[in-house]
Amino acid sequence: MGLQINKALVTGGAGFIGSHLVDALVQSGCAVTVLDSLTTGHVENLASVRDRVDFVQGDIRDDDALDRCMPGCDVVFHQAAVVSVTQTVQDPVTSARVNDLGTIQVLDAARRHGVRRVVLASSSAVYGDAPQLPKTESMIPAPMSPYAVQKLTNEYYAALYGRLYELEAVCLRYFNVYGPRQDPSSPYSGVISIFMSRALQAQAPVIHGDGNQTRDFVFVGDVVQANLLAATHADAPGRIFNVGTSQSVAINALWQSIAALAGVAVGVQYGNSRMGDILHSLSSIQRAREILGFQPEVRFEEGLRRTFDWYRQGR
Repeated sequence: MGLQINKALVTGGAGFIGSHLVDALVQSGCAVTVLDSLTTGHVENLASVRDRVDFVQGDIRDDDALDRCMPGCDVVFHQAAVVSVTQTVQDPVTSARVNDLGTIQVLDAARRHGVRRVVLASSSAVYGDAPQLPKTESMIPAPMSPYAVQKLTNEYYAALYGRLYELEAVCLRYFNVYGPRQDPSSPYSGVISIFMSRALQAQAPVIHGDGNQTRDFVFVGDVVQANLLAATHADAPGRIFNVGTSQSVAINALWQSIAALAGVAVGVQYGNSRMGDILHSLSSIQRAREILGFQPEVRFEEGLRRTFDWYRQGR
């Protein structure tokens, strides 16, 4: 990596992706502050590093909390968000207050405190259901949900802060992230965590649609790698990068793989498609590979096994 990170803030750092990022930063010797409201995050996710981070329970919409966390930071990793597409459809106003206003407040606090770079978590949802595959960063966005609009707005604000205030900003469009610590208890959780929870209870999962929809699943450790590269590479600022694997898996096949890991033979219940859901998702990671040197390291089968082992241990 190029630039050095001496101190970092991770918003949403007690969440699924954020906590893995905190682990990696602490392991590298970086001083880390975590800002998390614990609305969906869990302090238990930070158990292995709790005594080595500065944890602040607070909201990204609270300027006082941001002002407490920002001083001395080289990089801010902005992970905090309402991350459920369905939840933003059901309550677009509240989610916009977090995802839009909260992100502007993070960017502005970073500007005020002289932070060098902000790495923002965006989403492949901004592409919508355009038929072109794989999805490339040069495609015209076609958001189909409030969540997608909010993430696209975040990207525009990041670019604007770069032009107006010379704040280095990098946006990462995550595809379907999975791995240990993804909470299966919420109906808005990732499909892999929900499927694993159901398989361990030998219960039928509910698949929205016919199950032939496909997703590009990327292991959380590879997402952490992309964040660290985005934070340190000299050519990253002002750019948007897909973070995926350039491989896709059908939801029906996903359940079959998880059922096999669990050793169960359980049928599937099919329900109506959800508003805002897209049919097919597949990333091109050529830009991230060529500029950042990003290369996913965890094959899907291996990542699925690691994740299932974590859930099977009842964690």
